[in-house]
Amino acid sequence: MKELDRFQVEAKVNNPEGNWALYLYTPMCGTCAVAEKMLEIVLATTPDIPLFKSDVNYIAELARSWKVESVPCLMLFETGRLRDKIYAMESVVKLHSLLKPLAGQK
Repeated sequence: MKELDRFQVEAKVNNPEGNWALYLYTPMCGTCAVAEKMLEIVLATTPDIPLFKSDVNYIAELARSWKVESVPCLMLFETGRLRDKIYAMESVVKLHSLLKPLAGQK
């Protein structure tokens, strides 16, 4: 999972091509660490999912504009627009079913 800074996130959002996902976390969040491990398992089984991560502390302004309520947060983007926000990382199976449709997209 590639880490994106604020400028890279803005560039992805402003490029309306393709669907992708952004995982928001904070470094000291234990639940975020568990969620990230689950996402890494998903990527191990389906490595071509366009999934990125960002420390919410470094993209706070963007997070406010998206009305992010808490972390961890998995955000799904469709053609440059925020389609969905997932806060409950219930299981690897659930995350895989949410992210697998993105596989093969850039």
